[in-house]
Amino acid sequence: MVRRTKAEADETRTKLLDAAEEVFFEKGVSRTSLGDIAQRAGATRGAVYWHFKDKVDVFSSMLSRICMPFDEICDDKYCDLPPLERLRESIQMVFESMDGDERRRKVFETALFKMEYVGELEAMRGRHVESSDCSQGKFARDLELAAKGQSLQLPVTSREAALGLHSLFVGLIHGWVLNEGSFPLAVVGRMSVDVYLRGLGFKLAV
Repeated sequence: MVRRTKAEADETRTKLLDAAEEVFFEKGVSRTSLGDIAQRAGATRGAVYWHFKDKVDVFSSMLSRICMPFDEICDDKYCDLPPLERLRESIQMVFESMDGDERRRKVFETALFKMEYVGELEAMRGRHVESSDCSQGKFARDLELAAKGQSLQLPVTSREAALGLHSLFVGLIHGWVLNEGSFPLAVVGRMSVDVYLRGLGFKLAV
């Protein structure tokens, strides 16, 4: 009986988060109420408050179901590869995991363009900045190690090179989301990153 009750509770929570994805995308976060989410899920407001503290908790829980790009970069999945290949593959992994995933694109569109990170959501902005700093720092370390490995003198500092690469990475994702996935992110992303790295003077493996 307990297992069934927990299963039902988990199912209700999932339905609420699915509903939140839809309503946040349609109305924006600030214009969505917990009542809107409950109604879309076919649940009560009491059910929402049973599972979540407030709308911020709903939004945070919704995002946690979708691995964010900066977090994927900070993962050490390719730690055994040489620095330059680790850098390229970690970026490509993000592009490929997003490309063609309509649900994930809509969640990112909500997070990027349909909410304001102020007031009660300011703390979430801080977490995003933290993750961004982590991924940019990883870019800088890998670029510096790769340059040493190829006896290459970078035309800018590794930190500046990382900032440029990170801006390219983020810009491609933003453009892909904003244009509703109108171009193949994995193909264009790989090409753009390789052009940038060659511009820094790196020799790339085919």
